[in-house]
Formats: sequence, C-alpha cells, structure tokens
Amino acid sequence: MDKVMRMVVVGALAIATLLQVTTAQTVHVVGEATAWTIPVSGSVVYTTWASKNTFKVGDTLVFNFATSRHDVQEVAKASFEECNTKNVIGNSITTGPANVTLESPGEHYYICTVGKHCLAGQKLAITVSATSNAPRPSSSSSTVVFASFLLSLSSIAWAIFI
Repeated sequence: MDKVMRMVVVGALAIATLLQVTTAQTVHVVGEATAWTIPVSGSVVYTTWASKNTFKVGDTLVFNFATSRHDVQEVAKASFEECNTKNVIGNSITTGPANVTLESPGEHYYICTVGKHCLAGQKLAITVSATSNAPRPSSSSSTVVFASFLLSLSSIAWAIFI
C-alpha cells in the first residue's frame, strides 16, 4: 500500500508541475532592446512593440529604465493622448526597473511624466484580455521537453517504488 501511495503522490506532483508550466503567465519587457526610454523615432516604437504582443490578465510588464531619469505612470486615455497627469491611475513608479502586473482586462495607458518625455513618444497603450477568455498558450518546445522529463522521472519513481 505504501508503494501505491508514493506513486500517487509522485504522479500528482508531476501533473501539478506540468499544469503550472503550461498556464504560466508571460513577462513582457517593454520596448525590448529600446527599453523604457525616449525613443528616437517617437511613439511608433512602443506602438509597434505592443502590436507584436498579446497581453493577458496576470502578465507582467517590465519597464527597464534608470532610476531618476524616467518613471512609469498609468493614466486614463485622455491623459495618455494629451501627455498629462490629470487622470492618473495608482502611484508613479520612480525606481527602475519597474514591474507592473496586469490585473484587469481592457485598455491600459502608461506614460513617462519626466520632463517632456511623453510628448517625445515615451508612452505605451496596450489591450489586456481576460485570462478566462484568452486561448491557452500552445505547447512550446520547452514545455514538451519538461513534460518528457516528468514522464521519465515518473517512470524511474515507478521502477524504484513498485
């Protein structure tokens, strides 16, 4: 009976780990190589970057910037379009790099409030989808490799305990 119980525990842990891997949220580095800076070509850099990504509730945005040179402020659409802080959402993040977890679906707008950085194009608009309505991520090669590893581990545990 002990051997069966051990196998059930090992199997349950393997399945739980596999489910964790396949439902993990995505970390998005804003602007990738450009980082969170004043873009040379204007806001098109962040518009293009956002269009190449899919954002879901639970994902994280990473704004890479030097502390005291930039900040991140979520704002309402009107403030985004006008580059002002009349309608801020939450507190400004002044320490870089900054991680922002996407907690609700819908449109989200971020600007840098330092100087005229926003007017120069340092602003980001994204659309976040709800996790329940979003399609499950497809299996990546790393997930498949990890699943194979877990199956091998389960087979070894089976051979040892049974």
